[in-house]
Amino acid sequence: MDKLKIIGGPGLKGKIQISGAKNAALPLMAASLLSNETITLKNVPHLVDITTMANLLMHMGLEISMNGTNQGIGHTLSLKSNDSIETKATYDLVRKMRASVLVMGPLLAKHKETYVSMPGGCAIGTRPIDLHLKGLEALGAKVTLEEGYAHLIAENGLVGGDYEFPVISVTGTENIMMAACLAKGTTRLFNVAKEPEIVDLANLLIKMGAKIEGAGTQTLTIHGVESLSGATHDIVPDRIEMGTYIMAAGITNGEIEITNGDLTLLPTVVDLLKKTGLEFIEKDKGFIVRRKDPKKPLKAISVSTNPYPDFPTDLQAQYMAMMVTAEGDCTITENIFENRFMHIAELLRMGANIHIDGSVATVKGVKELIGADVMATDLRASASLVLAGLAAKGETIVHRIYHLDRGYEHIETKLSECGALVERTH
Repeated sequence: MDKLKIIGGPGLKGKIQISGAKNAALPLMAASLLSNETITLKNVPHLVDITTMANLLMHMGLEISMNGTNQGIGHTLSLKSNDSIETKATYDLVRKMRASVLVMGPLLAKHKETYVSMPGGCAIGTRPIDLHLKGLEALGAKVTLEEGYAHLIAENGLVGGDYEFPVISVTGTENIMMAACLAKGTTRLFNVAKEPEIVDLANLLIKMGAKIEGAGTQTLTIHGVESLSGATHDIVPDRIEMGTYIMAAGITNGEIEITNGDLTLLPTVVDLLKKTGLEFIEKDKGFIVRRKDPKKPLKAISVSTNPYPDFPTDLQAQYMAMMVTAEGDCTITENIFENRFMHIAELLRMGANIHIDGSVATVKGVKELIGADVMATDLRASASLVLAGLAAKGETIVHRIYHLDRGYEHIETKLSECGALVERTH
């Protein structure tokens, strides 16, 4: 099993190109089920989750081809569906990645019936799909649960309707939005997610001929059309990867030029990081990030995770790693997932001073971290341990980095090119 060996210390200095967003690419790939014409996606990251979704779609009968560019960073993916595809998403495929449930809405809308395996929970907590099912019921679907599968039927096609999400759901918003594009009449969705990945999906669907209003706001209005066509689309940059490398510059007291990055994708995060002592110098195709005063430690600033545009849960672990050696104390409150503090036990092994009380972690800054063997428990926890290792004294071994490969393209290469002493070993 692969692991990362990191010798901490050097301040990172160099350029890092941000890949396309995994969390945008997955629903964009699922959207190809809505048309029989070719969907071409550019800036697709080469990641395990992308491969998992591609395998699911190919198993259903889609034609998929990928071309690599720019030394493996950023690929072009072409997907073409048809009328005779398999409409069952089996447990063996769906269990590998919860985002596989995104095929549910498109399959039901286009083919009027689908069986999709219930994905269950994951390492960071339960994430039920009842909101997806209730939203599709609001569009006229009949839903039954059969031996671990959701069986959805819309014999005469879906019909537009109104649905308000009781809690904000990113994948729920994406699934119902895709389904509504082929429903008869108008659909209004309230209390929807506003993430840039939602806007990116809406932009592709509009290119395909969908009629969508309000992407990026709390209300989506979708006027159903009879069919959708092919389209070509550039995937939005990965804001979570971008935030991770920003914090890598912060924790190592380095200076990184981020290319293919867009600070407007992380408005709340950037404002917060400026308060900790980081500065951003915008450039033509990105920006430079560094400490405003390299002679001073970062300042501890408290934060709470909440849906976009607030601080994202997907950057909570990385931010905590950066705060571990900041000056002063702060609290980090996790409001999205109930089990997303598993990285804390590993940070404690490296000398961190963190106390947990329910959903609140109190971080007391220490002067330095000490390298240790640590175990990754999920994707973002893995990234936090890599950041800690980059700043720690001595050697850190991060085990179970298959989690990292789900969401970070060539992470050891990108860090090494900025002077990090990191290598992948078996």
